[in-house]
Amino acid sequence: MKTYPHYLERLQAATRKYWDKPALNNIGGETFTYADMARTIARFHVFFRESGIRKGDKIALCARNGARWGMAYLAVNTYEAVIVPILADFTPDSIAYLTDHSGSVFLFTNADKWAKIDHARMPRLRAVIDVDTWDLLFCGDAQVADAHERLDKLFDEQYPQGVRPEDVVFPTDNWDQLSTINYTSGSTGSPKGVMLTYRNFSANVDYSQRNVPAGDKMVSMLPMAHMYGLVIEFIYPLCNGTSIYWLGKTPTPTALMKAFAEVRPYLLITVPLVMEKIYKSKLKPVLDKPAVKVALKIPGINTLIYKKIRESLEQAFGGRVQEFIMGGAALNPEVEKIFRKIKFPYLVGYGMTEACPLLAYEHWTKYVPGSCGKAVDCAQVRIDSEDPHHIAGEIQAKGENIMIGYYNNPEATANAFTEDGWLKTGDLGIMDAEGNIFIRGRSKNMILGPSGQNIYPEEIEAVVNNQDHVLESVVVDRGGKLVALVYLDQQSIAKDLLDAEAVSEIPENIRKAANRKLPNYSQLTKVEPVDQPFEKTPKMSIKRFLYK
Repeated sequence: MKTYPHYLERLQAATRKYWDKPALNNIGGETFTYADMARTIARFHVFFRESGIRKGDKIALCARNGARWGMAYLAVNTYEAVIVPILADFTPDSIAYLTDHSGSVFLFTNADKWAKIDHARMPRLRAVIDVDTWDLLFCGDAQVADAHERLDKLFDEQYPQGVRPEDVVFPTDNWDQLSTINYTSGSTGSPKGVMLTYRNFSANVDYSQRNVPAGDKMVSMLPMAHMYGLVIEFIYPLCNGTSIYWLGKTPTPTALMKAFAEVRPYLLITVPLVMEKIYKSKLKPVLDKPAVKVALKIPGINTLIYKKIRESLEQAFGGRVQEFIMGGAALNPEVEKIFRKIKFPYLVGYGMTEACPLLAYEHWTKYVPGSCGKAVDCAQVRIDSEDPHHIAGEIQAKGENIMIGYYNNPEATANAFTEDGWLKTGDLGIMDAEGNIFIRGRSKNMILGPSGQNIYPEEIEAVVNNQDHVLESVVVDRGGKLVALVYLDQQSIAKDLLDAEAVSEIPENIRKAANRKLPNYSQLTKVEPVDQPFEKTPKMSIKRFLYK
């Protein structure tokens, strides 16, 4: 095994070094320095100990993103209880089910969420703590009630001079102990609670600190209960001494742009869908202007135009972003082509909860278009194929960042690994001679064509999404025929002043235009408009199973 620092050792050092610097911030709301964070963590350690919480006990956390979410997570994590982050947008029934399934004895949540949860469904729950105030929302245990009531006195007795930098000592002899159980869905059937150790986190934080840019300020947009947001937008930057900012409300485009201008982050983590929308709404209209098209054919002038476009795009995000990391899906090839031309500092990475989360990454200056980078050096990645350079096979991984299994689900754990111990990702891809990984699609999404061809709907959707008036699409197989379900861009239709007849022709125009760019075996038979945007997961992937 490789030797590298424990992430709690890094966090301890950062906390001591940046004691008076803002650590966790709600934009327009509360700000907590590294010292404030340390005091809150120490206070909870006293509370947990006096409440009879033991190392290894489970504590669930289901709340809106924000600074206090971060402190609740770290208080549990550094106490060596097992933290169970649950996505805030799961239903009340799912939250109750997963809290109980994990065996959690405490729950951190928001008061309005707690009001909708049936606590009778969680018989092992001893107390519920309000993330926004640290008050008890529920207490069914006299020891916990007494500890909470006497907490000020108990804390003062342990820290008569207050918490000082030298008092911050986090445990690091726990590499292979269970740190976190992260549920990948709100399913009430056989839920998959991914079991991650302190080693898993340490491996990814170490890799990120050596390879991903570091900086002063960060805007966290992804769900914190999702591993991508938790590790890359919270733990790794916090170990660098970064100040992290949360919106504290639904990230509308207006609110986000205001936050970027105010915070001026050094790094941006997003999904391709967001950047594709920015391309279609901001860049494409400029590039499609006749005068610009002519100017782009003139050497020298085109370089200046591309530079101007890149600078205006970067300024929209605060002007200090060193790298734009995208994940969760492939970037549309047309968008990627323009990003390369304007020298936009982007890359597409690859990961999953079971890898805590990173599997592949490459710095934007070395990133190969169409890929998702190279395997991170804390993991090995292989393609299960007779010719991995040319024939897609399942992407499989093993390493120090890979989960130890699914909580209380031995059958799912057994099915997740090959006989020789490699994690089966369920993704299909190829790998070039330099180790760049190219994802072709999910194995469960692949459609077998009539002549035996492997058809990847994601590749067809990339072509469909480039057509005029298309916001997003899902390609489905109906009796051997390929149909594209399309959500149309009503704003662009209105802007083009199309009459009713022209609007009715849009689906067929999309089909014809897409088929001109698609091989014969993946031609579309029909394009069918849908009335609503497609339902998505927290990481903004479309829930394909809902569409037929």
